[in-house]
Amino acid sequence: MPNTKSAERRVRANERKRLKNRRVTSGLHRLEKNFRQSLAAGKKEDATKALREVISAFDKGVKSGVIHRATADRKKGRLTLALNRSK
Repeated sequence: MPNTKSAERRVRANERKRLKNRRVTSGLHRLEKNFRQSLAAGKKEDATKALREVISAFDKGVKSGVIHRATADRKKGRLTLALNRSK
């Protein structure tokens, strides 16, 4: 329980940020899952389109501060490598 007015504001702000971060990260997981499913199904064109969406979403997540730059770079590299290996 916050003791001061500013602490109450921080609690509200932190909750808003937590929900936004959760929304973004779950979207990233969903996009990554869709990419991997289309790759496993052998749909190369769909996987290529999905990879573009995933990379764009990771870059936006980094820009908004939801995920770390190195994490996004690592995941983008691994997903690109997976697509290139499947060809």
